[in-house]
Amino acid sequence: MNILLTAINAKYIHSNLAVYSLRAFVPEPFRSSVRIAEYTINHRSEYILQELYKKAPDVLCFSCYIWNYSYVREIAAEYHKLRPQTPIWVGGPEVSFETMQMFQENPAFFGVLIGEGEASFARLAEYYLSGKKGDLSAIPGIAFRQENETDTGICRTAPGTPLDFSSVMFCYENMGAFRHRIVYYESSRGCPFGCSYCLSSVDKKLRFRDISLVKEEISFFLEREIPQVKFVDRTFNCNHAHAMAIWRFLKEKDTGKTNFHFEIAADLLTEEELVFLEGLRPGLIQLEIGVQSTNPQTIEKIRRTMDVKKVFAAVTRLLDAGNIHIHLDLIAGLPLEGYARFQQSFNEVYAIWPTQLQLGFLKVLKGSYMYERRQEYGLVYRENPPYEVLETNWLSYDEILKIKLVEEMLEVYYNSGQFEVTAKLIGAVYPDAFGFFLALGQFYEKNGYLDKNHSRIRRCELLLDFLVQDGRMPRELLEESLLFDLYYRENMKSRPYWAQSPPKFLKAAGKKGRQVHIEPFHYHFPQKGERNITSLPERLSREVYVLFEYGERDLLHQAKASELDIERFSGCIIGKADLY
Repeated sequence: MNILLTAINAKYIHSNLAVYSLRAFVPEPFRSSVRIAEYTINHRSEYILQELYKKAPDVLCFSCYIWNYSYVREIAAEYHKLRPQTPIWVGGPEVSFETMQMFQENPAFFGVLIGEGEASFARLAEYYLSGKKGDLSAIPGIAFRQENETDTGICRTAPGTPLDFSSVMFCYENMGAFRHRIVYYESSRGCPFGCSYCLSSVDKKLRFRDISLVKEEISFFLEREIPQVKFVDRTFNCNHAHAMAIWRFLKEKDTGKTNFHFEIAADLLTEEELVFLEGLRPGLIQLEIGVQSTNPQTIEKIRRTMDVKKVFAAVTRLLDAGNIHIHLDLIAGLPLEGYARFQQSFNEVYAIWPTQLQLGFLKVLKGSYMYERRQEYGLVYRENPPYEVLETNWLSYDEILKIKLVEEMLEVYYNSGQFEVTAKLIGAVYPDAFGFFLALGQFYEKNGYLDKNHSRIRRCELLLDFLVQDGRMPRELLEESLLFDLYYRENMKSRPYWAQSPPKFLKAAGKKGRQVHIEPFHYHFPQKGERNITSLPERLSREVYVLFEYGERDLLHQAKASELDIERFSGCIIGKADLY
């Protein structure tokens, strides 16, 4: 007898904390009979079906989220045809609400774990693995089809009692399965805030894991040199003492190998926290901050508590420190924010120059307050996951399509980090960043470029064509800034069509075995700390030579770049000693 916990992740690099946590909470001797299988949405559903069939579990379980629910429904339905005697259980935020409708739409599902699942699943595993001893209806936090009645006979048990979060077992043992993948971890569960679009606001039972356990578990990751650990705490710094204890421990035990990701509320950062964060090793942590909107009326309408001025001040200060990757979020389609007001929100956040700006679209999630107000707000949204908004009382679908063009160009030309210098120059002549990305997207659309995969050099060529046609920036400046951006990221084997071949004595510097490149330029380009450029650089009277060192990279994986004094070099070949 065995139970299979199945996860279908969005990408290979992701892992599923839920299935590992469920398994870890099952007591021995039953735990050894609970197995885990992970796939991704990039796998064909037929392949996943075949693999699950070969594993032949006695009980099949799926972890359900908006990114995989369509796959789960399809695979479960086909599996049920092949093995109708195998009960199929589901759990997760996508199936924890509107239970009756979920059962009606999915005849293959036998049962569902509702909400926090560890304790319920442990009881469920014991029930099956002990030969169905006991009564399913005695297990809290589940709903299931009553086997002796019709398909409409659904039994829903009472909700379970929230766990003491320190009693949840640490779920990681053999880290070999997580090589080259993100490891997820939570030091708290629940959220103190009530944002109307978020399911985390439903769970008001905020609980913290004992700090001694957290330190012990962080040490486990550090000792094994896990590349990245992502804390899934909904607002990590809502408790100052808890957050500082963990951040201090990370600084003390830092091995220089592991990056830790936290989702925080920037306006809650204290002076003590800001000073401390400014002193951390570059790359030790990264921060995700949900701004969502800068419109005070919208913020109030979505029941969010946020001081925008404090957010901007804290983020700017941390960006100035230059040691932390900072990711800001915006959501299009929120109440009381029409097209023009969203454009303002975008421009205000973009002006800070965060490391990344994630432009997302409202998802109308079952169980959320936003879902309850969907008719009042005129929310038209996709019928199937991820339930993304199509239009609202304040935003038409035509306007949504324009914002999507902005989103696509933002990802390519800003969030990729591959056009850092050119993006800063663009900011000097395009005060309306939203308008720039929209115009660039419309240029792509008009010329049939949107549905094609483009190389990095081709992306440069398209941006160059657009900007030259626009006429606000000199072509020579653009050609050189784009060339700088190309070599900033990699020592390229081929050069763009506009780039002249460098002199022989410069070519010699990049011979095999040397992770360097030297390129002549006629401009001084913006440095790392310069985020808001107000004017374009003037052409220099003589060339400057920039050394790109690929063995040293920053938070954006850009090479170390420094200007050289060409007078140092008297011969036609640069020796290794001259470069270091």
